[in-house]
Amino acid sequence: MRRFLDRLYDGAGALGAFCVFLIFVLMIWAGLGRQFNWRVSGINDIVAWLCAAASFFAMAHAFRHGDFVRVTLLLEAVPPRVRRMLELVCLFIALVCVGYLTWWATSFTWESYEFAEMATGLVVIPIWIPQSTFVLGCWLLLLALVDETVVVLRGGKPSYQRAVEARHAAGDFSSDV
Repeated sequence: MRRFLDRLYDGAGALGAFCVFLIFVLMIWAGLGRQFNWRVSGINDIVAWLCAAASFFAMAHAFRHGDFVRVTLLLEAVPPRVRRMLELVCLFIALVCVGYLTWWATSFTWESYEFAEMATGLVVIPIWIPQSTFVLGCWLLLLALVDETVVVLRGGKPSYQRAVEARHAAGDFSSDV
């Protein structure tokens, strides 16, 4: 199960990175297109959807690898037992918040599908298609939070903490700047 989940998070991160690459390609294409008087007006809609997709697909991967902004001054100053309790409190708060977000994102996207709502920009497609990237990213982040909560409840060290410690052991403090 661990291998499957890690591959799922890594795959989502790779998909987010691929969306960023597509944004790059489309922006270059649009820049060239404007110089050669090509029709490129719908590219802005697609880039906007890809920005959202890149952000939400990458969240679970970023969370697991310690790339979320975390304020650890208090956590580093308390004994390990207190740190574990504080980690659990933070994870439970995050579970509630992300669970709420996931519920409403799913509900909102399902309504868009049921009512056959169309995008209002220049590229007219069913809006649930780009919205589904938001929903999928929320579900992946929720799964990653549940995963980490189970690890900490079992007495393990969270993956994001292990990742930061590994970077520090290798002399990489760039994420702390």
